[in-house]
Amino acid sequence: MGVKRILMLVGDYVEDYEAMVPYQILTMVGHKVDTVCPGKKPGETVKTAVHDFEGDQTYSEKRGHNFLVNADFDKVDVNDYDALVIPGGRAPEYLRLNQRLIEIVKEFVAQNKPIASICHGQQILVAAGVLENVACTAYPAVMPDIVKAGGKWCDVNDTFTNAIVDKNFVTAPAWPAHPEWMRKFLELLGSKIEP
Repeated sequence: MGVKRILMLVGDYVEDYEAMVPYQILTMVGHKVDTVCPGKKPGETVKTAVHDFEGDQTYSEKRGHNFLVNADFDKVDVNDYDALVIPGGRAPEYLRLNQRLIEIVKEFVAQNKPIASICHGQQILVAAGVLENVACTAYPAVMPDIVKAGGKWCDVNDTFTNAIVDKNFVTAPAWPAHPEWMRKFLELLGSKIEP
């Protein structure tokens, strides 16, 4: 399979499951995941939020865990990485304002490296201007942004369990889609998981 080095973009109030679970899955299969956050150094943490679907018109939000930042955002060189993961939550809303973070995303796209983005993470892809003619999905409230950015919106079923692959992008609507989202991302990485 070969160890892949993966960059994960996080920030305060990143969605807990959307950072923790992919981190654990990817490291479990032997990949190295560097978690970075603008303004935070290795050894510091970001606060997470747990978003849940409890029958309301939108998700509810609860305080999650502290998630470790293990690499230095200011030293990121895209050439050192094989892929990118962008979790959702509230963090993408303000992370997309960081110009260097947007440049990093554009560099991954320019080098045609696999990108896994989930839920509100696609707000960062929209801000980077990289979704033109890309079929993708996201949390439904992000649909207008994706369509205005030239992306091809893909509806998924009500249980949020589907993930969409187009070119080097793997997108999903929310954490219930983790099994499909991570399986498809691992396939793009060339990782083999035997049943």
